[in-house]
Amino acid sequence: MSPSPEPATRRPRAGWTFAIVSVALFMVTLDNLVVSTALPTIRTDLGASLESLEWTVNAYTLAFAVLLLTGAALGDRFGRRRMFGLGIGLFTLSSAAAALAPTTGALVAARAAQGVGAAIVLPLTLTLLSAAVPVAKRGLALGAWSGISGLGVALGPVVGGVVVDGISWHWIFWLNVPIGLAVVPLSRRFLDESFGPARKLDLPGIALVGGGLLGVVFGIVRGQAVGWTSPSIVAAIGGGVLLLGAFAAWEARAEAPMLPLKFFRSRAFTATNGTSLAMFFGVFGSIFLLSQFFQTTQGLSPLEAGLRVLPWTIMPMFVAPVAGLLSDRIGARPLMAGGLALQALAIGWLAAVTTPDVAYGALIVPFVLAGAGMALVFAPAANAVLGSVRPEEAGQASGATNAIRELGGVLGVAVLASVFSVNGGYTSPQAYVDGMTAALPIGAAVLGLGALTALFIPGLKPAPATAVQVEPTLARAA
Repeated sequence: MSPSPEPATRRPRAGWTFAIVSVALFMVTLDNLVVSTALPTIRTDLGASLESLEWTVNAYTLAFAVLLLTGAALGDRFGRRRMFGLGIGLFTLSSAAAALAPTTGALVAARAAQGVGAAIVLPLTLTLLSAAVPVAKRGLALGAWSGISGLGVALGPVVGGVVVDGISWHWIFWLNVPIGLAVVPLSRRFLDESFGPARKLDLPGIALVGGGLLGVVFGIVRGQAVGWTSPSIVAAIGGGVLLLGAFAAWEARAEAPMLPLKFFRSRAFTATNGTSLAMFFGVFGSIFLLSQFFQTTQGLSPLEAGLRVLPWTIMPMFVAPVAGLLSDRIGARPLMAGGLALQALAIGWLAAVTTPDVAYGALIVPFVLAGAGMALVFAPAANAVLGSVRPEEAGQASGATNAIRELGGVLGVAVLASVFSVNGGYTSPQAYVDGMTAALPIGAAVLGLGALTALFIPGLKPAPATAVQVEPTLARAA
C-alpha cells in the first residue's frame, strides 16, 4: 500500500516544478538578447561608447559562460532547491540594479551579476525537472523545456523593442523583478530539495579560466581604442592566454576538474564543440550589429527593429524539432555541416546586399536561412556530444558545451565590433553600414570554418535512448 500515495503527491509536484523552472528558464534566456534592440537607446541615454555597448552584452554572456560549468556542481553540493532560489534572487536583485543604473559602468556591473545568477539557475532548471517528472513523461516535459528556452531567445529582440518603444529601456530589467520575487517563495514551497554526489569545487580552475577569458576578451574589446601594441593590451591578451594555458595544465591533474580534458580526446566531442563555438561567434557577433542597423541607419523604432529580426530568431522553434528527429536517423554530421553552411551563406548575403536604404524584402530570405541553419545545429549537437561520453558524464559534458558556445558569442561580439570600429562608426547611416558590411564577412568566414569542422564529426552510431531523450534540450538557442 505504501507506493500508492506517491503518484498522487508527485503529479502536483511535477506540475509545479515544470511551471517554476519554465518561468525561470524563460526569464534568463530572454535576457540574453532582450537588450539587443535597446542598445541604440542606451547609447543615446547614457552616452555609451561602442566599447560600453559591447560590455553591456559581453558582461552577461562572459559571466554566464564561465560559471555554467559550476552551477550544477553548486547545486549538487549545497542543495539544488537552495541554489536555485539563490540564483533567482541574485538575478532579480541585479535586474533591479541594471534598471537603476545611472552610468554604463554600473549597467555593465549589474549585467555581470545577472550572468552569475543565470549561470546558477539554468543548469538547475533541467536537474530539478528531470528529478520531478516520471520517467514515462520525461521526454515530453524536457521537450517542452527546450521549446521554452527557444521561445525566450526568439522573443528577446521583440520584447525588448516593445518595452523600449512603449515605456523605456529600464523596464526590460524591471520586468524581471516581480517575476523573481514570486518564483523564490514558490520554489521554497513546491520544489523538493535534493543533493548530488559530494564533490570538491574546482576553485583554482574557476579562477584560472575566469581570469584568462577576462584578459583575452578585455584585450580584444579595448584593442582598437587603446592600440593593439599598447602595453595594457599586450599584457591583457598575453596574460589571458597564459592563464588559459595554466587552466588546461591544472585540469589535467585536478582531482575533480570542472572540465575533464579527456573529453577532448573524443573526435565527436571536440568537433561538435568547435562547430558550436563557430556558430555562436558568427550569430552573436552579427546580431549585435544587425539589431542596431534598423534603428541607427533607417530610423525605425525599437519595436519595429525587433520585429524585423524575428524571421531569424523564431525559425529554430519550427525547424529544431524536425532536426532532432532527423539527427536520430541520419546523424549529426550532415545536419550540422549544412546548418553552418546555410548561416555562412546568409551572413555573406546580408553583407553583400545591405545599404542604408535597403528594402526589408531583400533581407527576409537571408534572415530565414540564418534561422533555419541555427535550428539544424541545436539538437544534433546535443546528441553528438552526449554520444561521445559515458551516461554519468552527460551533465558535465553538457555544461562544458553550453559554456563553450557562450564563449563563442562573447568573442564574436568583441571581434566583429572591433572590425566595425576600424571601418565605420555611428557618425552617419553610411558609416554604420560601412563598418557592418566589413565585419559581417568575418562572421560568415568563421561560420564557413565551422561547417568544415562539422565534417569531422563521426557518422551515425547507435546511442542509448535515454541519453538522446533527456539531454538534447541542453542545446540552448541563442
